[in-house]
Amino acid sequence: MKPGDIKIIDRVSAVEAIKRLNEEDLRFLNRMIVERLKLISQARATTLMVSFTKGDQVVFQAPDGRQVEGTVLRLNKKTVSVVTGDGHQWNVSPGLLQLIQEAGDVQWP
Repeated sequence: MKPGDIKIIDRVSAVEAIKRLNEEDLRFLNRMIVERLKLISQARATTLMVSFTKGDQVVFQAPDGRQVEGTVLRLNKKTVSVVTGDGHQWNVSPGLLQLIQEAGDVQWP
């Protein structure tokens, strides 16, 4: 556990407390949990995003299962825009990308 993390020591007590909440309190708790999960997801995407720069060659698996290679076009808030050799553009979660070659690398014949 990282410094500043809070761990619920007694989950049974937490479950019992939740069971006693009314609908209004449960909806509030739900909003708080959803907001926290979104924040964690954004932080994870941001951390993964720093692995890529414009011009990097990457590969990812398309929804139909085929592997797609392309070039990083832009880093968005939550996704990386990748353009393929045939001109198609994809917005891909950074966690699904694998780096093939960094933009600054020189290829020698």
